Amino acid sequence: MAIQNRLALAAGRCLLPLAFLSVAAVHAAPAVVAIEAMTSPELKARIAAGATTVLVPIGGTEQNGPHMVLGKHNVRARVLSEEIARKLGNAVVAPVIAYVPEGSITPPAAHMRFTGTLSIPESTFESLLEATARSFKQHGFHDVFFLGDHGGYQKNEQRVADKLNREWARDPSCRVHALADYYDVTQTAFVDALRKKGFSPAEIGTHAGLNDTSLTLAVDPSLVRQDVLAQGTQLDAAHGVHGDPRRASAELGQVGVQQIVTNSVAAIQRVTAAKR
Repeated sequence: MAIQNRLALAAGRCLLPLAFLSVAAVHAAPAVVAIEAMTSPELKARIAAGATTVLVPIGGTEQNGPHMVLGKHNVRARVLSEEIARKLGNAVVAPVIAYVPEGSITPPAAHMRFTGTLSIPESTFESLLEATARSFKQHGFHDVFFLGDHGGYQKNEQRVADKLNREWARDPSCRVHALADYYDVTQTAFVDALRKKGFSPAEIGTHAGLNDTSLTLAVDPSLVRQDVLAQGTQLDAAHGVHGDPRRASAELGQVGVQQIVTNSVAAIQRVTAAKR
């Protein structure tokens, strides 16, 4: 019996690290929800198994002051959309749309006045959204959600959704939704949370300020040039900054991230439940 006990104890010692490794592996490997990381048969199987909601993250390539990278919106849209999809459990995420309307190219207006901003006509953008939604309908998705990380094209998302839903009125198998809840949080609930923490509207800002920079830090700190923030120079409207990002932090941004994810998941669930 003593020998059996020693053998069992030894076996347990061998299995225990494997158990911990297994748990660690589960936590280290979040579910794959990005369409471009799947093969065609894998995606087809996911749809057949009930993943009939597709999220289309929309970013934009634009100046974000001297302290944030041009692709800020693209990274945020992708990361947040993937987190929302995982919370939903029955959704996948399309590739990020990085080319969006940013104002006149010639003469340059709005963000186009700054090097690196890319702009396309609104009609081109709407055609892109429309063709994207049509593609997903063809593949058997029931709900297509546009998740726009930028305020300037929210109206375009809604126009495309309205157009396609009118066209598909007699074929209710697929609907298109412009998810305003995703973007609205950054302008309402998150701003309110920051004001309650003592930050002024001027500091919170509307572009590349405290609000914007904190969200970006929470998603990926490498997108923000901390040395530029520390210097505190050229962080003004003349250099593309509307607000004051110097006190921005990932901790503040995490409040907004949680609000975006929670509100978006709830809104999507309401919409899809109403169709049943």
